[in-house]
Amino acid sequence: MRERVQPSEPVLDAGGPAARAELGRLNDEARQAGLWALPLPVEHGGQGLPLSRYAHLAEAEGASDHGPAALGSASLLDVLMLGRHANDPVRERFLPRIAAGELRTCYAMTEPDTPGTDPALTATRAEAGPGGTWTLHGRKWFITGAGDADLVTVLARTGDDLSLFLVPTAAPGFRVVRELPVLGVGGQWEIALDGVAVPADHVVGERGTALRIAGERLRLGRVLRCLRWLGQAERAFDLMCARARSRTQASGPLADRQLVQQLVFDALLAIRTTRPLVYEAVGRLAAGDDARLETGLAKVAAARMLQQVADAAIQVHGAAGLGPDTALPGLFRTGRAARLLDGPDELHIAAVARRVLRDHDRAR
Repeated sequence: MRERVQPSEPVLDAGGPAARAELGRLNDEARQAGLWALPLPVEHGGQGLPLSRYAHLAEAEGASDHGPAALGSASLLDVLMLGRHANDPVRERFLPRIAAGELRTCYAMTEPDTPGTDPALTATRAEAGPGGTWTLHGRKWFITGAGDADLVTVLARTGDDLSLFLVPTAAPGFRVVRELPVLGVGGQWEIALDGVAVPADHVVGERGTALRIAGERLRLGRVLRCLRWLGQAERAFDLMCARARSRTQASGPLADRQLVQQLVFDALLAIRTTRPLVYEAVGRLAAGDDARLETGLAKVAAARMLQQVADAAIQVHGAAGLGPDTALPGLFRTGRAARLLDGPDELHIAAVARRVLRDHDRAR
C-alpha cells in the first residue's frame, strides 16, 4: 500500500483512461505478489480469507480509497451477495469475471427524492412483463463507481414489496445522469432507469426479499468501512506525528508544544478506543451472531474518530494540510462523509438506543 498504491493516488484520483491503466497495472502487481482478492471465496477466484483473518488486512488496504480496488477486494460485497442469492446462470456468467476484475459492479439504493434511511419509500419501480421479464423506471444517486460500472444492483418496488435486480449498464434505457462531487471531489454518481428491460433470471434472490438481502450486505459493508476508516485514521495520525517532529519554529519543534501534544494524545485515544468496538463487531459478525448493536456503535465511533484525527492532523500541518501535497484533505472528506454513508449517525444512534432500552426492559 505505501510503496505502490499511495504513490499512484494522484493519477487514480484524476480518473479517465490514465487512471484505468494505472489501476490495471496495480491489479497485475497485486496478482504477482499473491495479494489479489484475499477475502473473496475460493470458488469464485479469491483466496478465501475469513473476516476474522482479513480484518487487519482490510485496515491496511483501507488506508487509501483505492486500496480495495487495487488489491481486488472491492467487489467482496457484490460477489458474496450474488454468490448467495443469484441464480445459477447469473452466477456462472458474471461471478468469475467480477472476481477477476474484468467486470465492475456497483449498488444503487438511495434516490434523489426519497430519504435513504427509509427504503420502504423507494420510488423506483419494476413492472412485470411477458416471460417473467421486468422493466425498471426511476432514478438513483450517490452510487460509488457507477460512472464506469458494467453491472449495477438496483433496489426497486415490485408492487407492494421490494426486490433487487442486476442491471447491465449497457442495457437500453440505462443512463448516467451526472457525477456528484462530494465536498468538491467526484466518485459518486446519479443514474436514470428509463424503461430498462431486465430478464427474469436477473432478479437477485426471491421477489420481495430485497430488504433482507440488503440488510445482510449492509452489516458486512459497514464493518468493512469501519476497518478501512481505522486504516485511514492511522495514516492521518502518522502524518501528524511526522509533521510535529519535523516542523521547527523559532522556539523549537512543534512536538514540544503542549497544544500539539494534546492533539496527538486525543487522536491516539480516539483510535485506541474505537478499534475494540470495531473488532467486537467483526467478531460477532464472523461468528454468525446478531451484530446490529455492535455494528451501530462501531459505525458511529469510527466515523467520528476519522473526522477527528484527520482534522487534528490538518491543524498540525497548518495551511499545508489544506493543499494538494498531503493526503489529508481526502482523509478529512472521507471522515465527514462517513457520518452519512451507510446511514447517518442519527439513524444508528436511535436504533442502538431503542434496542438497548427494549432489552433492558425485558431483563427487568
